Amino acid sequence: MSLNRREFLKVSAGASGSLLLSLSLPGCAGLQTGYQEETGQWRPDAWLELTRDDRIFFTLARVEMGQGTYTGLTTLIAEELDVRPETIEQRFAPVADEYRNPLYNLQLTGGSTSVATSWEPLRTAGASARQMLVMAAARVWNVEAINCSTREGRVVHPNGIDSMPYGKLVELASKEVIRGDVALKPRDQWKYIGKQNHRLDAELKSTGAPIYGIDVELPEMVHAVVTRSPRYGGKAREFNADSVRAMPGVLDVFEIDRGIAVVADKYWRARKAQAALKVDWDYSEALGLSTADVFESYSRAAKDEEGESERSEGDYDEAEASADKVVEAEYEQPYLAHSTLEPMNATAWYRGARMEVWAATQGPDLARIAVARVTDLSPEDVTVNTTFLGGGFGRRLTQDYIEEVAAIAFRTDRPVKLIWSREEDTQHDLYRPAMLHRMKASLKQGDVTGWHHQIVGPQILNWYVRNAGPAQFPWTPKFLYDTLGTVGVWAEGIATPKDTSAIEGAVEYPYQVANIDIRHTQTDPGVPISYWRSVGYSHNGFAVETFMDELAHEAGEDPYRFRRRMLAQEPRYLAVLDRVARLGNWSGDLPDGRARGIAVVRSFGTYVAQVVEAGIENGAIRVYRVSAAVDCGQAINPRIVSDQIEGGILFGLTAALYGEITLEQGEVQQSNFHNYQLLRQYDKPEVAVDIIDSQAAPTGVGEPGVPPVIPALGNALFALTGKRQRTLPLKADA
Repeated sequence: MSLNRREFLKVSAGASGSLLLSLSLPGCAGLQTGYQEETGQWRPDAWLELTRDDRIFFTLARVEMGQGTYTGLTTLIAEELDVRPETIEQRFAPVADEYRNPLYNLQLTGGSTSVATSWEPLRTAGASARQMLVMAAARVWNVEAINCSTREGRVVHPNGIDSMPYGKLVELASKEVIRGDVALKPRDQWKYIGKQNHRLDAELKSTGAPIYGIDVELPEMVHAVVTRSPRYGGKAREFNADSVRAMPGVLDVFEIDRGIAVVADKYWRARKAQAALKVDWDYSEALGLSTADVFESYSRAAKDEEGESERSEGDYDEAEASADKVVEAEYEQPYLAHSTLEPMNATAWYRGARMEVWAATQGPDLARIAVARVTDLSPEDVTVNTTFLGGGFGRRLTQDYIEEVAAIAFRTDRPVKLIWSREEDTQHDLYRPAMLHRMKASLKQGDVTGWHHQIVGPQILNWYVRNAGPAQFPWTPKFLYDTLGTVGVWAEGIATPKDTSAIEGAVEYPYQVANIDIRHTQTDPGVPISYWRSVGYSHNGFAVETFMDELAHEAGEDPYRFRRRMLAQEPRYLAVLDRVARLGNWSGDLPDGRARGIAVVRSFGTYVAQVVEAGIENGAIRVYRVSAAVDCGQAINPRIVSDQIEGGILFGLTAALYGEITLEQGEVQQSNFHNYQLLRQYDKPEVAVDIIDSQAAPTGVGEPGVPPVIPALGNALFALTGKRQRTLPLKADA
């Protein structure tokens, strides 16, 4: 359609800037619109930007660490804005209240919550922007907005032929007001949600384009390494600073809170200087226990106190007293490292009154607190630039590496990059906690009448709240940071959220049993811990689903049918269980030397059942095939769902087969992939993933693939050998 001169000038005026929409996401100050006359630059409270030259920018409030938020969240915006997802350009969000995760009141990525918390808000945001653009075009054409449509970034005239690009309409659209709720696309009109879309970052990563933390390069940048105490809590008495400082390229050697920092002009020179460093450590207040001591302390705690009741139904003691048989079992799981392929690293530049940080972090607001804690800066003086993450798995929720680089940069007049070696990353991790489970169940005429589960081990919140508390209240004076952490632990479950890290996957016990008693006996031996992929579900899933297999054996029933009978009132559990039994050919014949095991776990709102087919070859466990059925609600991108479930399976198999961090006199014995092994490509099993077509709201998929595979493998080995393994990692000769 040809525009007259007045209409053309009116529309063209809108091309001089951009439309900035601060979308009504949870935690945002409210729906606002803004228009910048000159440059159209992004503003801190803005989420979506449409520019005069038809560029669309979406600010990602959640980081991309391989789990697919870069694609998934962009797809939600693209669907309702009616543009192809690949035409949207992404930016990682700076630290701002608008970008806090509403479930945690922190700006963090974790708990498989990114899509679940963004499902409706981001779709509403895209739909609102699209509606405002349509209203603007309708005014130009003097037609009814309801008769206009959109197509791939253009508003289409009612005649179906003429159209205008969004960029020509941004100024006019910014003046429009939407009254009432905006309509979202019905499911039958979706172009992108639920389709087999490619990953938007696939080409970028294939060509090496994205900047990870370890890739950051700045003018005149120097490099730092840190030598830390071999035992947690050790302090340096003295070290040969002068002789190391005299080595080629070394700029400085000094002590920081976490060890001895060496700063050099090149990374390898810093490492050579570190090798020449001799430190006399004071271990008087350091951790001195060994792995055996940890489990001995757990056993004592389990006997001395029953712990806090986390779920109580019926009367377990009465069920046990009237039972035909009482089955008991005890399960142990070791400490586990995260082993992200990109080790911990960060870059910081202190320039007078401010510090700028570039880091692969799952919590940029916590990173600001980490910087403020070790300098005389306030959080407002710190800028955090989030990069792509080469794996997170919960490790990058803790900001110890940020504290280190900030303390070093604060004493250096040039930008500083700190990189941990693989050995440092393994031996100074914050681990998945070791746990002990004491289980009892009462059986009567083949039915489970009572279930008792005592979980023994620490809570992660006690370690995490140190910087999380101040991050929620960044205006707090720094001398109160530690007080906030202490209060956060003391008020857990009252003024602060209850820490479920030890009990999740246990308290949700889904099987129909009349008498249930689930308890947590909290005991912390002092080994540093943090969140690990699937958190409490990883160890509780193993205990619950292995014990269920034991009960099926005691009752003389097929493990699949035993579970099915006890899940009669749980349709979503039944759906994945039945689906995986078919997918995994549960009742089918097997070659000699192989067996199948089954498990089902709901974690982070997602139901996953798995069948593992395994055997023993040449004295080693061999996993041939893993089948998985998944109900994650509406799948945004089925390909990413499959990839994440498969990735979780391989992550879980690594833990089941090899994962074990051990201590001797407080020192971690593992150091690199030769003795903290990852699953190798040649050991990768065939993986089949079946996604249930669901219209429920989407849930997370980054972690739910992990919990079922560990017990399913153990159950397969029992079916093969007749020997039940209750301690991880699993052994071929157990």
